[in-house]
Amino acid sequence: MRYSQDHKAQTHQRIIKEASIRFRRDGIGATGLQPLMKALDLTHGGFYAHFKSKDELVEKALQAAATELDAHCETLFSQEHPLHAFIDSYLSEWHLTSPDQGCPLPTMSSELGLRGQPSKTTDEVLGARLKQIETALGEGRGDAESLVMMSTLVGALVLARSVEDSALAKRIMAVVRESLKNQVPENEKADQ
Repeated sequence: MRYSQDHKAQTHQRIIKEASIRFRRDGIGATGLQPLMKALDLTHGGFYAHFKSKDELVEKALQAAATELDAHCETLFSQEHPLHAFIDSYLSEWHLTSPDQGCPLPTMSSELGLRGQPSKTTDEVLGARLKQIETALGEGRGDAESLVMMSTLVGALVLARSVEDSALAKRIMAVVRESLKNQVPENEKADQ
């Protein structure tokens, strides 16, 4: 049976969306193509009608996650106190327990680095956040401070997700959240 181009495009997007969720939640290596396709009621062989390789799917899934993140961050960085909003959101209970819906950096970037497969999309995700943080920090602050802040946020979330003790996970996030918010200038600026 032949499917329309529209059906193929919709299936392609369904695969990317499911992969984006699974890669962020379970990791790239732990996400097999066969279970991924089965979850979508598709055949393993059908994967290759859509992608040349798993690496291609990883890049497209990361791009999809980045698009979701961009929309969320636009809202956060347009608030009256954008850095407080961003820090609170990044180190929230929701983000701690919902890696499948959150920022891809804590789950995917370390794995991409270990695999020796850096991603241009990771550069773009990080670059977009750094630019938003630099803008919010204002004149005279920026480049180094935004990099330290973003690295601290990602690292705190990775640590909080990796400990068994839920009280310790919450403490990591609370301490880092308050420390970073104390470093935010009172005149932080929302994106215009």
